[in-house]
Amino acid sequence: MFGKAALLSALVGAVSAGTILWDGRFNEFTSSVDLNNWSWANQVGPYQYYIHGSGDVTKYVNLSPSYKNPADAGSKQGVKITIDNTAKWNSDMWRTELIPQTKAAIASGKVYYHFSIKRSSTNVPSATNEHQIAFFESHFTELKYGWISGESGTSNTNLQWMVGGQSKWKVELVADVWHNVAYEIDFSAKTVAFWHSTGSNPLTKTAGPFAASTSSNGADWHLGVLRLPRQGNDGTGAEDWYFSGTYVESGSLTTSVSSPA
Repeated sequence: MFGKAALLSALVGAVSAGTILWDGRFNEFTSSVDLNNWSWANQVGPYQYYIHGSGDVTKYVNLSPSYKNPADAGSKQGVKITIDNTAKWNSDMWRTELIPQTKAAIASGKVYYHFSIKRSSTNVPSATNEHQIAFFESHFTELKYGWISGESGTSNTNLQWMVGGQSKWKVELVADVWHNVAYEIDFSAKTVAFWHSTGSNPLTKTAGPFAASTSSNGADWHLGVLRLPRQGNDGTGAEDWYFSGTYVESGSLTTSVSSPA
């Protein structure tokens, strides 16, 4: 028979394989209004919140247990990130993004950037616009959705993993399917690989490793969405994007979708 301590240790070990360097799972948030506690003069909490439109925070970011991947027992709630024609920041792009607020070494050595993403059948993202998702400032690796310059046709409903602007993996983004992702980034070896699963399935390496110009200062990863304008083809309705289980770890990769407790 297992004692309580041994059983707890076994359960935690089955879920967690690495060490969390930065935790962005919103577990300590009462609501998205807590993001307003952060400012350049008061850099508190796990996120910097400054890339958004002129409306209240609840117009662009909202939290709920119903917004998370149900298979992720380590997350208390997920986040719905909304972009619309008011969500503009220093440009004509539609964008709502959260930046890690941390001094941890999330851009050093070999690390894994975890998150799950989905769309619903409400406020469907425009397939005629390019979306940059969960991206680094230098765009050495990221997800994209929608039509991308140079492609044939006028729309694209695929979610794609990109390395230096080149597509390395894709799948159609259908409603209410959770896509679980880990970017494997070796900042020392300058390589990236892609781990993926759907629903409650464990992550498997799906693409890579590929050489990449890994460049980050640890404060330039954007959780959220940036949509590029496209004259004559711009979708006009608001778009909702859902994220769950966001964290960065080092050591061995946690392949379970149920993120560490």
